[in-house]
Amino acid sequence: MSVRIPLFAVIAGVSFLLLPNCSVTADESAPPNTDLKQVEIWTTGAPPEWAFWERQLLDKLYPAAVEFVQKYTRPDGTLIWRDEWPGMDGSDDGYESFYNFPLYYALGGPDEIDALSRKLWDGVTRQFTKYGQVHNEFDAYYDWMHHGESYTYFYFFGLADPSNAAARKRAVRFAGMYLGEDPQAENYDPEKKLIRSPLTGSRGPRFVNSAVDWVTHRPILSKYPLPFPDIPGVTDSSAWDDDEKFPLILDALNKRMMRGDVPLNLTSTSLIANAYMLTGDEKYKQWIADYVSGWQKRTEQNNGILPDNVGLSGNIGENMDGKWWGGYYGWRWPHGLFNQMESTIIGAGNAYLVTGDEKNLELPRSVFRLVESQGREVNGKLEVPHRHGDDGWYDYRQINSKYPAQLWFLSRSDEDWQRLMRITDPADFKTLNYRKGKGDSENILPWLGFLRGENPDYPVQILQSTWKETQRRLAKIRQDQTTPHEQDVHHWQNLNPVVLEGLVQLMLGGPNHIYHGGLLHTSVRYFDADRRRAGVPPDVAVLVDRVTPEGISLVMVNLHPSEARNLIVQGGAFGEHQITTVKQIEQYPYQFYTVNAPSFSVRLVPSAVGRLEIGLKRFAQRPKYRQP
Repeated sequence: MSVRIPLFAVIAGVSFLLLPNCSVTADESAPPNTDLKQVEIWTTGAPPEWAFWERQLLDKLYPAAVEFVQKYTRPDGTLIWRDEWPGMDGSDDGYESFYNFPLYYALGGPDEIDALSRKLWDGVTRQFTKYGQVHNEFDAYYDWMHHGESYTYFYFFGLADPSNAAARKRAVRFAGMYLGEDPQAENYDPEKKLIRSPLTGSRGPRFVNSAVDWVTHRPILSKYPLPFPDIPGVTDSSAWDDDEKFPLILDALNKRMMRGDVPLNLTSTSLIANAYMLTGDEKYKQWIADYVSGWQKRTEQNNGILPDNVGLSGNIGENMDGKWWGGYYGWRWPHGLFNQMESTIIGAGNAYLVTGDEKNLELPRSVFRLVESQGREVNGKLEVPHRHGDDGWYDYRQINSKYPAQLWFLSRSDEDWQRLMRITDPADFKTLNYRKGKGDSENILPWLGFLRGENPDYPVQILQSTWKETQRRLAKIRQDQTTPHEQDVHHWQNLNPVVLEGLVQLMLGGPNHIYHGGLLHTSVRYFDADRRRAGVPPDVAVLVDRVTPEGISLVMVNLHPSEARNLIVQGGAFGEHQITTVKQIEQYPYQFYTVNAPSFSVRLVPSAVGRLEIGLKRFAQRPKYRQP
């Protein structure tokens, strides 16, 4: 009979209890794992200011969310709005209004936010099914920029509670719409490894659009360039609002854009990865690998240039007279480079996540290398073309730095870091000029500056800015006197008071997700060991204050003066990073402990304040939604 003998060590006033080494393979349905390596932090001290602000947000965003929900929704979770809404656009905006509620719960928000977020998702689904945009609980047909906005909400349910049976069944059914498992949704050609249209969903590919499909989007698109410069009888974008000329635009869209694949569809890999992490079924992993590889091969065939349109035969430029540019949400229309950066980072990042093969990141790198090669220096700053048309590259502007920052966070490569340095102003790393965009990931550079030691006040600054933004939105909610028929479909998402960027960065050691459908890639995440749920326990605050290719530095605080707290630290949002070591280096000599598992547990004594250095072997584990 073997006997386990606990090993104690005291380093810099912190006592560690370590159990013998064991490997961990978590099963979401299994009881809590009691064999996790344990670290016990005994040191106490005055909590830092950021810890109070972090707990303020974790505890008080909930009443703000409730006030928002009570004003704009009915008891059944549907929005208090109009009875009819035409066209294919809109369901994404309904989901976006509450999209980050499950993530708030997964960080450590109160139990009630989980049930509320699921009720609201169901309510939006029923409401937009009645309007006609949703069919079989999934958007009938739309592009993957808007699908991405919708289903980020759904992916966060896996982080919140992967054991929810209804969400698991939906995840498998939704992914089946792109694996040939739903006869109503033949969206994918497995032989050509392509998605058959830019507009897909539960009713299958949309090869021919109607005027009704675009009715609510026409005023918005009139502010963008025309999709093609050579539409007979159409000279400028005001034609979108002209009932006589709009049919000419629609005819051109149907003939040139709607049959075949576009890079924007790479965002669909998040939907498939979501099903993979819930089930572990290898078919999802293979689909992602095949699909991303297909776009890599097309880029290689096109002299290193990502083509933005592929016909149903698999040929580049099939419906564009052989041109590699001109596709839906491609190099020319409507956004240009923005969509090519987002979709390739999302797709390649998901392929890296499920395969562990860093070579997938060559796809977004090829996009950056391409535009950099065409760039020019203006007043000491690099400007690159954001569009390509018949006359070549044009629309020169600076790259939005959050995209190369996202790529570096995935890769940790010197090449990607040097690119980020070339296109950014060093001052942007040192000062927080808080911005809140449609998403919640506009403040990456000052966060990276904090991780480099250049911006030590950032944690308090971003948390205070978050609180101010929540208060600003609550003030607008309270002052809002508009009627449902005066509210446009974006009304509620602009008022959602749950703002999470600072919490994600500081707690998880990662940038917030790419808004249009990206999964959340982080250094670590946490579980409450006593309440057996996702998120940090009550009274606990955590801060990742260093990130390197080899690991992170993590500060942990228990604000409760008389009760201990127990939590589990996991490598990566999905357990994809293996935790190799836990190290304490408050004073020499330091001592480190071998873990070699996805997770370990920590016991924080009352009023504990301590620091751990955690070694990570990144993307070394099969990703899954764990409840260790």
